Amino acid sequence: MLWHCSGSVTVGLEPPPSATTQPKLLDRVRDAIRTRHYSRRTEVAYAAWIRRYIGFHQMAHPSTLGASEISAFLTWLATARHVSASTQNQALAALLFLYEHVLQMPVGQVEHVVRARQPLRLPVVLSREEVAAVFSHLDGTMWIIGMLLYGSGLRLEECLELRVKDIDFDRSHITVRRGKGQKDRTTTLPAAAIDALRQHLAEVRRLHAADLKDGFGRVVLPDALERKYPHAAADWGWQFVFPASRVCTNPKWGPPSRFHLHASAVQKAVAAAVRRSGITKHAGPHTMRHCFATHLLEDDYDIRTVQELLGHRDVSTTMIYTHVLNRGAQGVKSPADRLVTLRPRT
Repeated sequence: MLWHCSGSVTVGLEPPPSATTQPKLLDRVRDAIRTRHYSRRTEVAYAAWIRRYIGFHQMAHPSTLGASEISAFLTWLATARHVSASTQNQALAALLFLYEHVLQMPVGQVEHVVRARQPLRLPVVLSREEVAAVFSHLDGTMWIIGMLLYGSGLRLEECLELRVKDIDFDRSHITVRRGKGQKDRTTTLPAAAIDALRQHLAEVRRLHAADLKDGFGRVVLPDALERKYPHAAADWGWQFVFPASRVCTNPKWGPPSRFHLHASAVQKAVAAAVRRSGITKHAGPHTMRHCFATHLLEDDYDIRTVQELLGHRDVSTTMIYTHVLNRGAQGVKSPADRLVTLRPRT
């Protein structure tokens, strides 16, 4: 996740901390996360959970706490806050990271935790007709983003973090850099989106040229690439395919830059399109990824191929889509369908 802000641009960097100043705990957490090249979404989530953990224990320093306090916090999340199992697991991961990599105080096995239930849910999948209905209520940039989510199987953040150089029109594929699990992969570029995407990139290039003329035109680069390639941040190939509407800055990440479009804008647009199309299913941007996988399997593509396109580590994750194919439950024909003369009594 990249940083966004609103309002006026602030120029300049924060002064470096004094050598005699002990960094704050959350600053140490952020440094440890960045050293390991975790995503910024992970950084934000871990910092938030550590902050809540400290607040739960009346602002006690975590170095004075241990496994029993972690257990109490996780149990409270499940019983009082009714969080999901995945949310509880994320909180545990954040606290284990704090103790192992920041405080150097491994806590070992955290026992006696009331676990939130992990429900076994099938993904929401739209029919092809429903997908077409949703797209009929999208236009412009949101239509292109929707086409890449559905036509390429991208996650929303993967789509928004695409750089111009990641789009290969000649080979009709997209390269996803540092996807989930920090893995690169390639996926198909839908032919239906190519013309609109070319026109969109022409507009983005004009915007980039105007930014350069105004003394801006930079983007945030991953890891230490900006030190290795000082001029890459202003290169056309490194610009975001879907840039934000304004130049902004967060002093932590350097000089004024144009970041990518915020995920909430896409979420709102897709939700509105689903609502206007009259679809009653609870669908959002990620639903398009589910539709991509399911519709490929319906077209008899090999499940291993679908696994590679989605970037799943294990094929068992991809197997969930076999349960929502448009062939009835596991492809079984109901015996009631053979009773052609059966009619309800009036």
